[in-house]
Amino acid sequence: MSLSDADISALFITLRLAGLTTIILLLLGTPLAWWLARSRWRFKFLLEALIALPLVLPPTVLGFYLLISLGPNGPLGSLSQSLGGPSLAFSFTGLVIGSVLYSMPFVIQPLQNAFAAIGNRPLEVAATLRASPLDRFFTIALPLAHSGFLTAAVLGFAHTLGEFGVVLMIGGNIPGRTQVLSIAIYDHVESLEYGQAHLLSAGLLLLAFLMLILVYAVNRRFAVAQQ
Repeated sequence: MSLSDADISALFITLRLAGLTTIILLLLGTPLAWWLARSRWRFKFLLEALIALPLVLPPTVLGFYLLISLGPNGPLGSLSQSLGGPSLAFSFTGLVIGSVLYSMPFVIQPLQNAFAAIGNRPLEVAATLRASPLDRFFTIALPLAHSGFLTAAVLGFAHTLGEFGVVLMIGGNIPGRTQVLSIAIYDHVESLEYGQAHLLSAGLLLLAFLMLILVYAVNRRFAVAQQ
């Protein structure tokens, strides 16, 4: 039994979506997580709750409101079309937007925890050596938080691989454009093609397991090195 052309297309779309989502979240989430870890703003918990909302919000609820926002009559959709851009709903761009929002806590929270675990002492020592805030961030904070970056990247990537409700609501099920592996598996099960569903599901299961093994192994090695 082998993958069909539609399954291969869904595989590439899924990997592209997960990779792009992870990169965007790392770029946007790193400064935000650093601010959350260092800020003493009394209402910071409101922003933290907003970021963590996808952890408890049903995916279809988030997907529904994103569909309304990205549609031609929604604020983001109408803005994109007025600027000569493509339609965001039922497009790969829409999938990326939804995936970034839905996977946000899986990237920002590990980064925030890693930055908070550094403490003030290393940064204060660097400040006494006249290191600028930017130097302290790149030469002290980032190297010490490297395990958090690995955890954030793996969790963000793996979580995007398994998305279903959000991507189905925003992108629909268009083969070659918005059909990802989770939706392809559902299609196979609905068509009683259990062999194909097993093949795709086992592949995702193995990949997720190997990625988690990598995270735990690296974090364990880092913890031992610090002892």
